[in-house]
Amino acid sequence: MGGGEPGGGERDGGGGARAGDAGQAGGVGPAEVSDLADPGLARWVTDVRGSGGPSYRAAGARVLRAAARQRAAARPRGPELPVVEDLRTAAGLPVRLYRPAPGGRPLTLYLHGGGFVLGDLDSHDGICRRLAQVAGAAVLAVDYRRAPEHPGPAAVADAVSAFTWAWSRRRELGADPATGIGLAGDSAGGALAVLAAVGLRDRGTPASALLLAYPNADMTLSEPSVEAEGHGWGLEADEVRWFVEQWVPDPRRRADPAVSPVHADLTGLPPAIVATAGHDPLRDEGDHLAGLLAAAGAGVRHLRFPGLVHGFLGLGELSPAAASAADSLFEQFGRLLRGQLSPPGRATA
Repeated sequence: MGGGEPGGGERDGGGGARAGDAGQAGGVGPAEVSDLADPGLARWVTDVRGSGGPSYRAAGARVLRAAARQRAAARPRGPELPVVEDLRTAAGLPVRLYRPAPGGRPLTLYLHGGGFVLGDLDSHDGICRRLAQVAGAAVLAVDYRRAPEHPGPAAVADAVSAFTWAWSRRRELGADPATGIGLAGDSAGGALAVLAAVGLRDRGTPASALLLAYPNADMTLSEPSVEAEGHGWGLEADEVRWFVEQWVPDPRRRADPAVSPVHADLTGLPPAIVATAGHDPLRDEGDHLAGLLAAAGAGVRHLRFPGLVHGFLGLGELSPAAASAADSLFEQFGRLLRGQLSPPGRATA
């Protein structure tokens, strides 16, 4: 749920990076990597299982953020684009605009993962570049306030504020006036995208589409996959719990609709693409969220990737299967932003 640095935001999949943890594989045997989609991903998981160092809980946010910044600086930048520009909203929020070509294109905000604690504009720069290129869309990445300094729902307010600012300046940002503005996010950013969509619906300025990659959707962490897939696959169950503790310190608030998407009123939300990974502690809550969105009337395309792990959007350099899955999501989201996607459905990749 780190999800997001690039991906679960935790290790080099994404943004975070674990300070270490050799002993948390929870008894998962090395042979199980044969379940993974390709040898590159199997090597990555094996390396993660053999890594050493303190847990996230022991390291704390400052140390984890410093390690994540180092990893982001060493990561390949991603595709070159005609426009990559750092801006600030009227409220002073840092954002980064990516435009794949001149002329009007659909515009989407991007909310990075990282467990509400990690991640920034640089951690997901490569993901946003690739999203802009493959989707053929302008992307506005948002550097929202993070926990524990700013617990939930502060980041949701930032997402709504950035969307409102972008809406008022959509022409100068390169948005196609014939399309609305979408919301996309991975892991914790997926949660923020849903919660921002709820707030924007209530304000009468709804988002046009949602892309939710392995979203962190239930802050109660009550789904079976938290434990079943939370040991030895790159994102540990205790890391997920620690992230939620930073975002929602009071356990009594973890079913609050303001911070937990599956507990929110999801009626009237835009069409969505939801992606879940087989070896991800957040898998079941992502599945649950997809079902709730569909039941509430949203068109939902739910893509399941059994052989992938949390954070796969950031693992394309290591895994052809992860790269292919990311490109598939981005291409379909581009069509969804343009209103060109066929009727939603459920698929297993």
